[in-house]
Amino acid sequence: MTERYLPLYRKYRPQTFHDLIGQENIVKSLSNAIELGKISHAYLLCGPRGTGKTSSARILAKSLNCAQGPTLTPCGKCPSCLDIMNSTPIDVVEIDAASNRKVEDARNILEKIQFVPVNGRYKIYIIDEVHMLTTEAFNTLLKTLEEPPENVIFILATTEPHKVLETIISRCQRFDFRRITTDDIVNHLEKISKAENINITKDALFTIAKSSAGGMRDSLALLDQLSVMDAQKEITADDVNEMLGRLSFDVLFELSCCMLNSNSQQAISMLDKIYNKGNEPYQIISNLIMYFRNMLIVKNCSDRNIAMDLTQLSEQNILKMREQVEPVEIEQLIYTIERLSFYSKEIRETTNRYLWLELCLIELCSNVKYSTYSQLLNRIEILESKLSGETTYIPASAPAPRLNIKTQVNTANSEPVKTEIKKIIEKQDISTHEISNAAEETKTSSPPLSGNEPPSDLSALWGGILQNIESVPSRMFFYNLSRPVSISDKEITISFMKEIFVKQAKEDSKNLPLKKAALAYFNVEDIKITVKLADANDAPVSSNIKPILEEKKKELTQKTTDSDIEEENALALQENLNPTQHNEENSLSETNYSDSTKMILELFNGKIIE
Repeated sequence: MTERYLPLYRKYRPQTFHDLIGQENIVKSLSNAIELGKISHAYLLCGPRGTGKTSSARILAKSLNCAQGPTLTPCGKCPSCLDIMNSTPIDVVEIDAASNRKVEDARNILEKIQFVPVNGRYKIYIIDEVHMLTTEAFNTLLKTLEEPPENVIFILATTEPHKVLETIISRCQRFDFRRITTDDIVNHLEKISKAENINITKDALFTIAKSSAGGMRDSLALLDQLSVMDAQKEITADDVNEMLGRLSFDVLFELSCCMLNSNSQQAISMLDKIYNKGNEPYQIISNLIMYFRNMLIVKNCSDRNIAMDLTQLSEQNILKMREQVEPVEIEQLIYTIERLSFYSKEIRETTNRYLWLELCLIELCSNVKYSTYSQLLNRIEILESKLSGETTYIPASAPAPRLNIKTQVNTANSEPVKTEIKKIIEKQDISTHEISNAAEETKTSSPPLSGNEPPSDLSALWGGILQNIESVPSRMFFYNLSRPVSISDKEITISFMKEIFVKQAKEDSKNLPLKKAALAYFNVEDIKITVKLADANDAPVSSNIKPILEEKKKELTQKTTDSDIEEENALALQENLNPTQHNEENSLSETNYSDSTKMILELFNGKIIE
């Protein structure tokens, strides 16, 4: 009868502290404790699976109970060492807490700890997956764990230390095992492959190490499974991926190119072939997430060696990925990873997983509306430039600003006027809908006040004060809505047609800029601003913008501009810059204007503001 085959992870289980891979700090601490004779009564070994917790517990037990010990190099020949190596020890009791988790099981331990060891110096209890014990079982062991008999040692091992009671943890020396690095796993697998005559490439070993999540046992189990493949053929990374149900780098490269190039048809076709080979949707999307994660790292790492360490990809694949990710922005990669992560959750919970995977690829391939980071910055800069000192802020409750339009026009200098119209439209940013609503409100609820026009000196004073207002929104607010009643260097009285405007004018955001402008205009230390609701005796006054418009006219004559604005709009503004006498009683219907011009004229009830 042939000898029973021993799996690699059991055959190459560490037998001494020197054999432990990737846990140098723990090896050093336990070794010093043995050499100095400072052996604790309880240890708690924590860490991910396959990192050496149970092996360390057995090595510690052998080191303490060896016939030549306590020693760091157990002989492996004495009865105690042989019993531990063959998993048939008398003095070292291994307990699986998952199947012995009740109070009765804890009481059995307490009954047996009173017996002295047979072959060794200590009676050692190794409780694996100790977090599975019930709270009652923990409490049963609590007192004994704190003060056990002199020759009893407890070694607790767990992958989930947060589930262990704090009272238990406080009575143990805790050691946290870390994940074994990929390089350490690869080096160890390479030695074992040579010893077992396994024909495998270095890339395949890297793939095995990456798939094991830092666990040496998982790596050895996968290597053992791959070793039974065709002995005449070298095992490659593709073989490892196929066995794990993972996508190869080339497949992920082509699929990601389809997503980045918005080629949804080819992406769906590739997905169908991948799915028919037996790959599960969740595994596919997980591979895509990891691939785009590697792309993000390659994008941010100019050092090729660092990128290789972080992604565990070969140099050839790093160069290929770097070329692929060159035109892609970091924000787009992050967005893609976020969407893939979202769909991975949906795929895990849904019953029709393949459908959600198709939706994911179609969405990411059809992502033509994605705005790059630079595009967004440009749009923000354009908006800020429009708002910085030139654009008038239009509150939602207030009507649109009133534009000064003449009903008769002069065709002279029309090109500069067209540019000015374009600038005003851009600055005001008034939509046709807003103008129509404002016009309707003006006709129904804001008829012009009757009365005599104020004297020209009052208009000049008011215009001079308004020109000193630094805030453009405040200046336009008073230009368009206010009526001066009286002005002096001691008090300024203005009126508004609506109570809501009176309330706004009394607020600091509007009142203070006006007061500051008046103080500067009259060069006084204090002045009173009175705001009231207009009555029949308060005559409407035109905004004294004629000096400003004349200055604009001089500037415009020195510029050349576009000619894509309607001619009548240009002529209308030119008439505003070159005011002429006009009879206000002329009907709008008799003038051959465009619809937009008529709408603006209707907004101001056909009044001409000079």
